[in-house]
Amino acid sequence: MSHPTPTAIDCHAHVIAKDRPIISHRHQPPERDYTAAELLAHFDSAGITHGLLTAPSYYRYDNSLLLEALAASNRLRGTVNLDPATPLEELVALRALGVCGVRLNWYRLPALPDIREQQDLMARLRDARLHLELFIEGRHLPEVLPTIEASGVTLVLDHFGCPDPNGGVRSAGFVAMLDLMNRGRAWVKLSAPYRFQREGFGNLARQYAGAMLASAGPQQLVWASDWPWGGHDEGMTYRGCLDWLTDWVPDAAQRQIILSETPVSLFGFNG
Repeated sequence: MSHPTPTAIDCHAHVIAKDRPIISHRHQPPERDYTAAELLAHFDSAGITHGLLTAPSYYRYDNSLLLEALAASNRLRGTVNLDPATPLEELVALRALGVCGVRLNWYRLPALPDIREQQDLMARLRDARLHLELFIEGRHLPEVLPTIEASGVTLVLDHFGCPDPNGGVRSAGFVAMLDLMNRGRAWVKLSAPYRFQREGFGNLARQYAGAMLASAGPQQLVWASDWPWGGHDEGMTYRGCLDWLTDWVPDAAQRQIILSETPVSLFGFNG
């Protein structure tokens, strides 16, 4: 199914092959392959036309599986993991292959890296017209956001910005994130609330989404399934993840902005 016109986009999913070497001690080997063909079948069953693949961190800088998926389908774009020293020319070449961003997975690290050491990378991402995707606990956002904003790079935060459940919408990280969103300098994925709150995440996710909508509007938000939900797949269905969006964003017009208008322009699905 071709779907040349993007009308509904899943902005965070993974393709995984169990025979690829996993180098991070933080992850268990996958039980099976999760292919682009399987993901596209989920898209078709749920009315999703296009998707943004995020490279799993346990392959480190090996993005070959993701790039193979991009080459096989014009319905997909990708966010990769790269050596921070990757030159501008390589970044531009990756963009031509369908890559639209580079991810920093700083979630649950023993010590937070110095964001100032990533300034050269952020400048190259800006010049290559690639976004920076950041997966990090919300409590760290006040520390890292000023440097990221100063770089001029487009910032996309994973999984609601991973707010601190103890402080919620009043936490310093959430307030700092909202400030950047309000000024059109950051975008947030409505996805995977189970990654920042193991139990009872439904009400929190609804609260966080409502606060972001009221403050920054739907144009700073995108939706994602997080398929195949590594480590959280029990009882999960693809359609169920999409149904969550209706719960978080009851207004159909706002959902259409989140599902289509914003990700089409943000991630280059319009060419």
